[in-house]
Amino acid sequence: MHKMTEEFLWAAFAGESQAHMKYAAFADEAAKAGMTNIAKLFRAISYAERVHATNHLKVLGGLGKTSENLQGAIEGETFEVEEMYNAYDATAKRQGEKDAERSIHYAIEAEKIHANMYTDAKGKADTGADAEIGDIYVCPKCGFTHIDKGDLPGKCPVCGLKSAKFKKFDKYEELL
Repeated sequence: MHKMTEEFLWAAFAGESQAHMKYAAFADEAAKAGMTNIAKLFRAISYAERVHATNHLKVLGGLGKTSENLQGAIEGETFEVEEMYNAYDATAKRQGEKDAERSIHYAIEAEKIHANMYTDAKGKADTGADAEIGDIYVCPKCGFTHIDKGDLPGKCPVCGLKSAKFKKFDKYEELL
């Protein structure tokens, strides 16, 4: 692939990914406001943007076997924790942006957990086996993620939200 085309496809992937997430958030807000048809519209177009992003990623060779995808996820999460968010946090602190600091802190703490979860899953995938993962809970406030082994905390250890408000993932589901 020509370099310019590749760069443009990576930029398109980033833009479509952002649109997917932005429209999903817009859908949630519309639903909270009782505008269910507008929420449905946002949700459908969010999914379409995801399709576009996935198509670009496939053309770019960014989808591999599960073990390769897990390795890429581990590297991405580790980069976010060790480099990206540290730089962002330092800037937010220097500029006195408390809300940004909190948002970044939430992300860093969740990304550490995600990297470990992916690493554990990769150990299984490398043998050709699926990982044995029970119910997964995600804090909707900060993104803290917990695989339940009968040890679900009463509140989120990162932001303090009661675990009764966590989103439960007990099977594969199409999120958007």
